[in-house]
Amino acid sequence: MLTMSKTAWTNYHSHTHYCDGTDSAEAYAKAAIAQNVAIYGFSTHSPVPFENAWSIKEADVASYINEVNAVKEAYQDRLEVYLSMEVDFVPGLTSIHDPKINSLGLDYTVGSVHYVEKFADGKRFEIDYTHSYFDKGIAEIFNGDAQKCVTRYYELTRQMLTEAKPDILGHLDKIKMHNKDKPHFLETDGWYRDAIMETLELIAKSGVIMEVNTRGMYKKLSSEPYPSAWILKEANALGIPVMINSDSHVPREITGQFEAAAEIVLNAGYKEVRIFRDHNWQNKPLTPKGILL
Repeated sequence: MLTMSKTAWTNYHSHTHYCDGTDSAEAYAKAAIAQNVAIYGFSTHSPVPFENAWSIKEADVASYINEVNAVKEAYQDRLEVYLSMEVDFVPGLTSIHDPKINSLGLDYTVGSVHYVEKFADGKRFEIDYTHSYFDKGIAEIFNGDAQKCVTRYYELTRQMLTEAKPDILGHLDKIKMHNKDKPHFLETDGWYRDAIMETLELIAKSGVIMEVNTRGMYKKLSSEPYPSAWILKEANALGIPVMINSDSHVPREITGQFEAAAEIVLNAGYKEVRIFRDHNWQNKPLTPKGILL
């Protein structure tokens, strides 16, 4: 039986060498323990039915599951380990309802939107790439109108919440990663706040957990987590449960900017975060230095 520290971290969004991470599952487990993480979920990018550079291949899924299960057994006295996938939502192509994903026996799912429409040559436009590529997508797909692009991103997020509701919503406002040096929009714009509020209201109705993703902070793409502090205040008012995740791709990133994120979450009015422990969702008190487990 795993003995929990009184105060520790959890992380349910992470990647390994099977997708766009760097190391084995065991390397992340060892790093998690060293960083005072008590519960750790592996969430490789799910397979997609088209070519991309960062999702697990169908042929590797069984190996991924076996490797995570081996780590779960080997470290059970030091780390509570769970098996998951970050499942892309692409309408008509892939979602958590994919029979192949349903057959895997995942402990939970993270649902994310990374693709927004297609280029003229049929290649799918991924918003989680370089700034120049994002500019290209806005120019060629949305006729230079960033508002149309961002609006479509949130429309797809709401469609996912309606048609293929995951347990955890991944990085709600990650599209702002392209806004740091050359803003395409302002978060104070009325249309943007309306899109966020419409999405938050749907999250509240759905019961989905909204992650507070620190990747933009430690990658220096944003001064705030995904989502921003003002969004977290609105989410708290709507009673939306949250958790702090790092979206780690390298072992050292597992608790990247967790203390900063905890401060933001607490300042937004939250006193608890949602965790998955003993195969059950439950709320636990959040402190500036970790979660009271």
